[in-house]
Amino acid sequence: MSYTIAICGKGGTGKTTLAALVIRWLMNRHKGASILAVDADPNANLDEALGVKSEKSIVAIADDIAKNPSQIPQGMTRDRYLEYQIQDALSEADGFDLLVMGRPEGAGCYCFVNNLLRTLIERLTKSYAYIVIDNEAGMEHLSRRTTRKIDLLFIVSDYTVVGLRSAKRILDLARELEISVKDTKLIVNRAQGETNKLKEEIGRTGISLTGVIPEDEEISELALAGGNVRKLDETSKAQEAVNKICEGLFRR
Repeated sequence: MSYTIAICGKGGTGKTTLAALVIRWLMNRHKGASILAVDADPNANLDEALGVKSEKSIVAIADDIAKNPSQIPQGMTRDRYLEYQIQDALSEADGFDLLVMGRPEGAGCYCFVNNLLRTLIERLTKSYAYIVIDNEAGMEHLSRRTTRKIDLLFIVSDYTVVGLRSAKRILDLARELEISVKDTKLIVNRAQGETNKLKEEIGRTGISLTGVIPEDEEISELALAGGNVRKLDETSKAQEAVNKICEGLFRR
């Protein structure tokens, strides 16, 4: 049975790095488990954070098929051809697979393709033990294409009042959308001190605070060098904080 973790937050909160660190924890603690990383942020860079090169995005494939149906081989249905293209777009790495959703096509929306995509991706994800989705704040892909069922939603804020208020808006949006979320947790990232200073604002979010990740110079240096968190020292402050969060949540 699959377990889906979605991570979202406003731009600049470090949610992509968090997604990569969670995936790294899963790889280390659940060796051999099948893991699917899904980059559902239009500003796609989860591949860089994981040190994997992605060549195709799912939205680009679906958009191309919708605009040029003549490319579908004779005797093959559109459903089967799209499924084949999605499978081909998977980037396989050591310990996980990566699927990049890509930038939404805006006004050129194709409802049939969107519905078909969601059906095919939900079928694909069932073959994985864990799915980790790096999502945009607006959760466009979750509501339209990726999945409508989430076991754990991490909402990430930076160490600011503005970030926490944005986290509250994201929670409100999640409730408005037709998405089933079993559990929601708040993570304060890049903390530069105690969260007591933000205690009242954290309380106003209505989200249970599950952990705090300190500012980590190693993460900043890694970003300058290309961003592959799998090269990060296991004893880095950020990785240790994420390990503690995950150990607490997934202790069974």
